[in-house]
Amino acid sequence: MKSAELEEKGSDIWQLFREAQQNILYLNKQRIMAMEELDRVKREKSSLLDQIEQLERTKLINTRKDKFSISAELLLRIDSMVLSSLIDSKEASDFRRLVMDSKVSIVDYFSDIMHKQDTRLLVELRHFSGKSRTSGYHIIHICTEMAPVVSVGSLAQYVTGLSCALQRNGNLVEIILPKYASLNLNEVHGLREVEAEFFSYFNGQMHSNRIWTGVVYGIGVTFIEPLYYSSFFSREKVYGYSNDFERFTYFSRASLDYIVKAGKQPDVLHIHNWETSIVGPLFWDVFVDQGLGDTRIMLTCQSFESQCVEQPEKLALCGLDPHRLHRSDRLQDNNKSHLVNVLKAGVVYSNKVIIMASMQTKGQIIHAMSHGLEPTLTIHKDKLLVAPGFDSSAWDPSADKFLPQNYSADNMKGKSVCKVSLQQHLGLQDQASIILVGCIFSDISDVELENLKTLIWMASRRGVQFVFMGSGQTPGLNKALEYFEEELKDENMRFLSKNDEALAHLVLAGSDIMLCPSFDDTVLQVPLKAMRYGAVPILLNFTDSNFGHFMDHDLEGTKFSRYIKDTFANMSLNQAIEGLKNNPSKWDKKIVDAMTKDFSWEAECCDIHISAYTAIKN
Repeated sequence: MKSAELEEKGSDIWQLFREAQQNILYLNKQRIMAMEELDRVKREKSSLLDQIEQLERTKLINTRKDKFSISAELLLRIDSMVLSSLIDSKEASDFRRLVMDSKVSIVDYFSDIMHKQDTRLLVELRHFSGKSRTSGYHIIHICTEMAPVVSVGSLAQYVTGLSCALQRNGNLVEIILPKYASLNLNEVHGLREVEAEFFSYFNGQMHSNRIWTGVVYGIGVTFIEPLYYSSFFSREKVYGYSNDFERFTYFSRASLDYIVKAGKQPDVLHIHNWETSIVGPLFWDVFVDQGLGDTRIMLTCQSFESQCVEQPEKLALCGLDPHRLHRSDRLQDNNKSHLVNVLKAGVVYSNKVIIMASMQTKGQIIHAMSHGLEPTLTIHKDKLLVAPGFDSSAWDPSADKFLPQNYSADNMKGKSVCKVSLQQHLGLQDQASIILVGCIFSDISDVELENLKTLIWMASRRGVQFVFMGSGQTPGLNKALEYFEEELKDENMRFLSKNDEALAHLVLAGSDIMLCPSFDDTVLQVPLKAMRYGAVPILLNFTDSNFGHFMDHDLEGTKFSRYIKDTFANMSLNQAIEGLKNNPSKWDKKIVDAMTKDFSWEAECCDIHISAYTAIKN
């Protein structure tokens, strides 16, 4: 009897256990479904917010164009009138000056009639009476990149950021680009083909081109599309072909032919890197007497690494005299005397040369970073200027759509939220009081990896968390970081091999400290972004000798270089961690001060360029 009762009770218990197990499985299933549903709702919400933002942007564009867009579009229509012989170059020049000097009244007068044909628009232009003359400059960029239309390196953001800043400061800016097959046309408004023939010189003949015009962020953009040499810009990549010299020489010559044909008389032709440096000798040897006597040339170099050396006879392709230019004081390469150097042409034949660099002084660049151009730069050192630049609109924690909560120097609460969000996303211990060090690389050397191992070993023993992210721009970088992660196996460390834009913003916002391989980072600009997001930039390879080097108070340095040298260059990672732990109030003050500094295109960069334009015009 007892045995039967025990068996029955045992059976009941197993029944209850199975039912409990089924209930647990059911609840787990319901929990997973609820989490999936929550994720789906979050995704839908995010998608809906993006759609609303896009609709609002489109509505704003369609209902009200700003004064820069109206002015830019009107200037492009004037070009079209010249190319189709409706007006001559003299009248076109007068109209351009009228537009430049009368932006405010032009918006009211022309905003409702821009859709009309050129003939009707011409009548209105002739009736229009402009206001008083302003002191702004007319600048035309002849370049190979412009964000977001075509972006490869730092040049694209620079051209767009500087152009917008210059226009906001009362200058008129236009841009000429090749009509690449891979253009991003989403932000090009009013794109239209100019219905007029345009020919340019190349290789002993005149060749037909198709001209397109549009407006990007209020800036008039002209695209040149070769017809006979259509393969020049119909390729997948922007750079990296064996005939790059021919491609960009054709474009440079066509740009100058177009400027003359359209009757433009800009104050400054602004050229960039070696790709459009040939404009310098072309302008002075061929074009200056074709109505461009008051125009001057300015060259910007993102660096001197890429220079383009070629056989001298190739200069004849664009109409230059190889014999005249193949001289040591002109285009002859300083190292390979049988060749010509195209970037050297830009330096020699420009009135001013601006070098984009955050930290280096002019002397340091000439002597240590000129890549064989030191003799040329030394001769022309009086025309050299150094400028920093930063796209602050795309990297602003107070308006960053990628962050779970925005913050600013006035209200830093959101930064702790961002840190905890980053920790949770990466499976780190989620506590705002834990020090988190971020690092975003575009490349890393073996020496830097060894330094990292030492730093991580020392800091992780104190509970510091590390997040490393490869930018995905250098082959083999992610493999090196993965090997590094496998070797160290630290629970406080995470490696992100995927180049994720949203996560990059969160890493900056969630970090207390950003390790930087270099303070002069013109591509990723991590030091500038770090300060903007309230993280202290610290040199990865800090030594006492670095401190002595940085304390060279060269008056030619930029405001950014002087600030970062005085504030952060003499600090190691260990010192930064100590400061954050032991004196948080002093640390917070330093962070807030860094966040309020303005190193955008609008600030020092724009001032340096306007000063350069003024100097060469005077």
